[in-house]
Amino acid sequence: MKFSVSPISLVRSFWMNYRLILDLAKRDAIGKYKGSSLGIFWSLITPIFMLSIYTFVFSEIFKARWSVTSTSKSEFAIVLFAGMLVFNLFSEIVNRAPTLIINNVNFVKKIVFPLEILAYVNLISAIFHLIISVLVLLIFQFIATETLPWTVILLPAVIFPLALISLGLSWFLSAIGVFLRDVGQTIGILVTGLMFLSPVFFPLSAIPLHWQEIAQWNPLVLPIEMARQVLIWGQVPDLNVLATYTCVACLIAWSGFVCFQKTRRGFADVL
Repeated sequence: MKFSVSPISLVRSFWMNYRLILDLAKRDAIGKYKGSSLGIFWSLITPIFMLSIYTFVFSEIFKARWSVTSTSKSEFAIVLFAGMLVFNLFSEIVNRAPTLIINNVNFVKKIVFPLEILAYVNLISAIFHLIISVLVLLIFQFIATETLPWTVILLPAVIFPLALISLGLSWFLSAIGVFLRDVGQTIGILVTGLMFLSPVFFPLSAIPLHWQEIAQWNPLVLPIEMARQVLIWGQVPDLNVLATYTCVACLIAWSGFVCFQKTRRGFADVL
């Protein structure tokens, strides 16, 4: 059986199965908290707790300031949290990707089941947690600064290309993970390393000039910097850069889809 690798098939698969994707994503998001007393409320409690910790540690203990001109105690925590929520979206999707097919063997045995939608389910589940974190950040920011920039509405445009890159990597890693089981452990280490190489705990300007061009190849640099621009500083990101980044993201997403479609015929034999 041949599986189409055209970009149109990528979009058509989502459109034709969006109800199933949403149902599976809902089950996945709720299933993480199954059996706990607070259930899905943990998805709200966790970011609130982490933001509180960041605020206390960096403002009261380390006396950290994001810039030398800053006088706000909470600014560092807000800026750090904005970077973390972007990283967490990428991390959650990519870390789970290698076991997407392995953990759903029952779907592999069903010839009629569209296995490619599991990557969409993974993405939507992660976006749900991102939305909760963004709401917590905006509420905290409004309490701390008594204002919110209008550019907040541009956040989806900033997150969209990162979501595409994560989707492409999800397809690629889920396919490779079927044949190479060590991929899961390797990716966990690489993603952790990527966090410290991304401007999460520091501004991009803190990187020496001769390293900044290399840092731009990090897929998390642009979305983290742009997310801070629209969420915190009220700046409109460079639209030309964002458009170029989106085009590259589309290519990465399609490449991952091609890899998945080309290898999926061997899943049943291995599993």
